Amino acid sequence: MEEEFILLDLDSVSGQIDIPPNAPYVLSGLDTLNPVLIIDGKLKLIGEYEETIGTCLVFTEEDGKPVVHEEIGPSEANLFSGKCIIDPNQTPSKQVKPVAQLHKILKFRLAPDADIQCATAEQIE
Repeated sequence: MEEEFILLDLDSVSGQIDIPPNAPYVLSGLDTLNPVLIIDGKLKLIGEYEETIGTCLVFTEEDGKPVVHEEIGPSEANLFSGKCIIDPNQTPSKQVKPVAQLHKILKFRLAPDADIQCATAEQIE
């Protein structure tokens, strides 16, 4: 049995609701046309699959090691021969590694009967 990865796209609802980080969620009906995502037991979202054009690649990002410049070779002007120098003005670098390929995106929207009153009331308090 081959694994299949699916991207959960919440862009269309992210401006309408506040999803707390690490909120518990239940994702059901992945084998249906419209899977359901319930976040924090309060927000109900309905999904719809979109096929990608080609293959989408998913990457993970890690902090990269600083670039070290080693001074080599004899030179009268080279005062740092054999020494390693790290540029203090260098911006931190990131390294990415491929994690998965995917062919489907699952776009979510608020369910017509979504109970967003609880979330709205919490935002006001």
